[in-house]
Amino acid sequence: MSDFKPLVFSGVQPTGNLHLGNYLGAIRKFVALQQDHDCIYCVVDLHAITAQLVHQDLRGQTRSIAAAFIASGIDPEKHIVFNQSAVPQHAELAWVFNCVARIGWMERMTQFKDKSGGKNAEQTSLGLLAYPSLMAADILVYRATHVPVGDDQKQHLELARDIAQKFNIDFTDHIRKTSYGVDIMVGEEPVHAYFPMVEPLIGGPAPRVMSLRDGTKKMSKSDASDLSRINLMDDAETISKKIRKAKTDPDALPSEVEGLKGRPEADNLVGIYAALSDKTKQEVLGEFGGQQFSVFKPALVDLAVEVLAPISGEMRRLMDDTTHIDAILRKGAEKARARADLTMNQVREIVGFLQ
Repeated sequence: MSDFKPLVFSGVQPTGNLHLGNYLGAIRKFVALQQDHDCIYCVVDLHAITAQLVHQDLRGQTRSIAAAFIASGIDPEKHIVFNQSAVPQHAELAWVFNCVARIGWMERMTQFKDKSGGKNAEQTSLGLLAYPSLMAADILVYRATHVPVGDDQKQHLELARDIAQKFNIDFTDHIRKTSYGVDIMVGEEPVHAYFPMVEPLIGGPAPRVMSLRDGTKKMSKSDASDLSRINLMDDAETISKKIRKAKTDPDALPSEVEGLKGRPEADNLVGIYAALSDKTKQEVLGEFGGQQFSVFKPALVDLAVEVLAPISGEMRRLMDDTTHIDAILRKGAEKARARADLTMNQVREIVGFLQ
């Protein structure tokens, strides 16, 4: 049986400042993946307007995400970095997928139910309902085979697989009349497919980074308190202040991971140290177990500044003069459009649109 060429796609939405949780949970993984994979990394600005139509500075936020990609180590010469709205084929394929997908599939999406429930139902945009269809188009317009995902996106990736499978089955005869498809197994049945069954890339357990002010809540760009998060644009002094002010408890750090249970703030800070140092929580506790936070916090400050300060410095440099970032996005969009246009020409032929 033939295979699709391996290709990784992922995107980040430009809504507010990126923070430590975004870096550890996504961007650092993107950097690692590019060493061994062909990668396309996208700033998904079309997705940004599904929940909030009017943004104060969508262009600036888009550039900021691109700056974070570059400052963190993504190479735009070897891989593709661009913004979604610059490649109209995303939206065109999304419309085809809107007609492939079923309304019931969309209404079952947890994110849609969370954001549209109760009083918000009448104010919910059609875009929010169709969001997963556009996400499937983002991936499949490049016929990508792998997507790095966190827990909150697994359901959407499953839906992308469902959409790809239904398209392949609905248009099997049409695909066979072209030279574009490959034979794949769907369950126990061979199908001549145009779109791959995209697979999740799980690169080890993603650190769940919580608020520095409340260890029971995820670190969030929407939190009212800036002290709750470390932004990627924070300088060394700000990073230091936020960690020193981070909420803790009066007890010393335990020597075993089991001792972190019921201590969310301690667990969070140990987890951050472990992620930044590429160690396990147990290895961190092996070094700091029995020590007070007055000893641990300065060590965490030094580590966080060492890892993050070069990234924040480079991001600020890139954002001070956006000419370079804009050039990277333009060049990336040109390369992305070439790939996406090939797909859409073939999809139009398969569907039967007159060209």
